Amino acid sequence: MSAQTINPNEAAHFGALAADWWDPHGSSAMLHKLGPVRLAYIRGQIDAHWHVDARERFPLKGRTAIDVGCGAGLLAEPLARMGAQVTGVDAAPENIAAALDHAAGQGLAIRYHAGELAALPPATFDLVTSMEVVEHVTDPAAFIAALAARLAPGGLMILSTPNRTALSKLLLVEAAERTGAVPRGTHDWDRFLKPEELTRLIEDAGLDVVDRTGLSPSAAKGFKLGGSEALNYLVAARHRV
Repeated sequence: MSAQTINPNEAAHFGALAADWWDPHGSSAMLHKLGPVRLAYIRGQIDAHWHVDARERFPLKGRTAIDVGCGAGLLAEPLARMGAQVTGVDAAPENIAAALDHAAGQGLAIRYHAGELAALPPATFDLVTSMEVVEHVTDPAAFIAALAARLAPGGLMILSTPNRTALSKLLLVEAAERTGAVPRGTHDWDRFLKPEELTRLIEDAGLDVVDRTGLSPSAAKGFKLGGSEALNYLVAARHRV
């Protein structure tokens, strides 16, 4: 996240939740429920993009990955277990401290950095991910451009974000925060991006969207891929060919 995109208030909000990131029943419970579904999408896109056998245990072996807005490492750790050399960056130092501590306990060697994406040494990555982050930055266009600049030739970028709809305002903001499903102040509905808006930002950054799917509630599984994009969606992008 460049100096122009970090929102100090957002960083402080999520940094205050650092101690709870890895508690599946704490303030990050919703992220733990979303995690397996998002990871399934990421794995499917990895397999399709690099023609990997779905049975391969280490589909990212020999590849580099960066998770931007990584929190305490809920996605960085699974990417490392897939074989990637992983870097995580987050605006909140408290989150990075929690991420380092948890990764050490898991025996995972993940490079973590607190602060701006632009402050990292010049490098590009085969896989760039950023989950539920673009809606929290001050300049979404600059943020997407910064992500695209970190994508290596032939690489894959995957993002997820809430959609700006009446349903998302009702369920993700009003109901979720009122019932405590997510901490109060987590979401600003006016900053949510519609799929066509995010697609435009990605294309303006020189990439093409190659896949998009909804992420919606499921009575049986909590969340599921496909179907309605009214609440949340994921996109995969690559360099324009």
